[in-house]
Amino acid sequence: MTSRHDTGTTPDAGTDPDAPRGNRVRLVRSGELDGHAAISGCTVGSKRLWTGRAENPPLSSTDNHHHGASGTGIHVVSGHPVFVHHDGEQEVRIAAHPGDFVLVPPFVPHREENPGPDEPAVVVLARTAQEPIKVSVPELYRDEETGPR
Repeated sequence: MTSRHDTGTTPDAGTDPDAPRGNRVRLVRSGELDGHAAISGCTVGSKRLWTGRAENPPLSSTDNHHHGASGTGIHVVSGHPVFVHHDGEQEVRIAAHPGDFVLVPPFVPHREENPGPDEPAVVVLARTAQEPIKVSVPELYRDEETGPR
């Protein structure tokens, strides 16, 4: 009897590059991530979804950036990251905690900070673009070149 439940124990159930794409549940184990990407066109043949994982070490900060036309949903797994953006009048700091979700709309310049001295900030990302886009910008405000207002 063939089970309809795929546990990932057969060679083609996980990330076997020779397995047909788009017709079965795919498993990407944590040790098999392609950089930060877990689910993408390159890893499992996804056509409309990108997910991945990011880890910011203690006392770190990313550069100011946006993700182009891609919206980003973020789920905080551990740590206490701070998401910083500019609302048009002032800098806004959003402190997040494990279990929280954060939305970064397309073209919104922001940065992630991990002010904690002892623990990395680990997040799971979902993006509306197939592959990750990161555009570094000098400031946190939008201008005509970085996207719509």
